[in-house]
Amino acid sequence: MIRIDAVFDRAGLLRSCRISGHAGAGKKGYDIVCAAVSVLSRTMVRTLEKRKGIAVESAAPGRGLLNMDIKYEAEGQDFLSAAGAFFMEGLTSICEEYPAYCTMNIRVEEKE
Repeated sequence: MIRIDAVFDRAGLLRSCRISGHAGAGKKGYDIVCAAVSVLSRTMVRTLEKRKGIAVESAAPGRGLLNMDIKYEAEGQDFLSAAGAFFMEGLTSICEEYPAYCTMNIRVEEKE
């Protein structure tokens, strides 16, 4: 199963996301759930990396693992809001369509 842990700040902006595991919905290399989560996640990282006012630290320390930590300045806030909403809607859709293979936990940071 793929586990997604996303953290938002009090302003509603994505601050981090940890994705781990394998869906097991198909053979290696042919798993539609893994492919969907992978493409969406890599696209999010690459898009944010190119945006002024947003800094992303990402790592894929092994197969089935992706970590991203996001920092932003005022000039990147609106873009991050839109990109984060798009990203989370995509992940939510995958989790809803394939609940046996993908789960998501969302929390809001307590600190300022």
